[in-house]
Amino acid sequence: MRDPRAGRCGLSDHIRIALVDDQELFRAGVAVIIDAQPDMEVVASVGSGAEAIVVADDLAPDIVLMDIRMPGIDGVDATRQIYSQDRVAQRTTDVRVIVLTTFNLDDRAAEAIRLGASGFLLKDVTPKLLLESIRTVYRGSAILAPQEIGTLFARTPGGRRAKLPPAYNELTAQQFEVLRAVARGRSNAEIAAELFLGVSTVKTHVGAVLRKLGLRDRVQIVVFAYEHGLVDVDDTAGAGTVPGS
Repeated sequence: MRDPRAGRCGLSDHIRIALVDDQELFRAGVAVIIDAQPDMEVVASVGSGAEAIVVADDLAPDIVLMDIRMPGIDGVDATRQIYSQDRVAQRTTDVRVIVLTTFNLDDRAAEAIRLGASGFLLKDVTPKLLLESIRTVYRGSAILAPQEIGTLFARTPGGRRAKLPPAYNELTAQQFEVLRAVARGRSNAEIAAELFLGVSTVKTHVGAVLRKLGLRDRVQIVVFAYEHGLVDVDDTAGAGTVPGS
């Protein structure tokens, strides 16, 4: 096995994946698909959320494929603990969670995304889409279009009704426009063209939005915007996945 703390693209030649599902046969089938890829390897296969937390701490896999509904500590609780501030601070590399669920627009999946997961997949997903999704998340993007995230959060209790935090008032006018553009699924280059800014300036604004609002990544910006009613589902019609750059 490679150094479990090996870095991302350019430093490690494999995407290191942990499988978490209480059905051993399902894990075995997914492992066969992943291990057949030249750029991927399964570094752990466990059957509970409690084990997933240990694996994330000890191995720091690039991707955790997490079943959402398991006995005991389920996928939501495991995701919450994996992304706790103390655990994140102790890691030298990112651990990204992809939630696996049987139900489309699952409210438990919505909660996992709130906590930091990079999206969700149905458990009957095709092998091709599964592999594409793993690579997409590894590159730093989400696997849900902003419109889908908006629909998901519109269906969950309390969706888009949260009170804006005081830190929101610290955003400049341009940072607010950048926030909305990210929530609509625009890349940094697209935002730069829309707002007549340089790409480097957009990156600076995105970083400021994340820092001021205490958000983890661009997926969290999308979630924040929908939960606080800053964008509507119609705003993101035709948008793609949440870009990483």
